Parts: sequence; structure tokens; C-alpha cells
Amino acid sequence: MSMTRKQFLRTIVGAGIGVAGVATLAACGGDDGGPADAPGGSCTTPTATIAGNHGHIITVTKAEVTAATAKSYDIMGTATHTHTVMVTAGNFATLAGGGTVTITSSASGHTHDVVVMCA
Repeated sequence: MSMTRKQFLRTIVGAGIGVAGVATLAACGGDDGGPADAPGGSCTTPTATIAGNHGHIITVTKAEVTAATAKSYDIMGTATHTHTVMVTAGNFATLAGGGTVTITSSASGHTHDVVVMCA
């Protein structure tokens, strides 16, 4: 069975492999015969993973990706402190093309890498 780079990354994220490793793999070229994050894809289901997570939550919607307007997310969730994550218009364009972005949260004694990808 053949698997595209995006399918492989989703498998790794689903298995709980470290986000830093996924971010590194996401930077590699595509194994599906095309360039990594080739334009022309479409984002039907944005998903996100937060490295070193301890209760933080981020939800990026398809409508937000389509709007492609920079947005700041508060990712507090059930954690005892908050962080913000700024997704730029350029990040949304990458996601709209089926790509993956890694964004570092604001500092609150520490930071989190947030990986957002689209299918």
C-alpha cells in the first residue's frame, strides 16, 4: 500500500509521536511525486497538535482558513495559564493549499509549538 507524505504525517500525529518530529518531517519534500505542500490543494478539515500540551486547546475552522485573515487564538483550554498563537494570512494560504504550518505560542514561562495541517 502506498502512502502520501500527508497521510504519513497524519499517522504519526495520530500515534502521538512528538510534534517537533512531525514539524521536521513536514519540512521535507513530498513523497507523492509532487513538491511539499503543493498549491492547488484544498483544506476540508484543519487539525492541530500542541507540543508539550497540558490542557491547551486550539480549533482552526475551514471558514477561517478560507477567509485567510490573520487571527490570534487564545489556547488556554483547561490549563492554568494562557498562551496566544498568531496565524498569519500567509499561514492560512499555506493551509488552504493543503499545507502544514508550525507556529510557536506566546511565552508564559514557556512556549508550545503548534502544528496545524489540512486535509
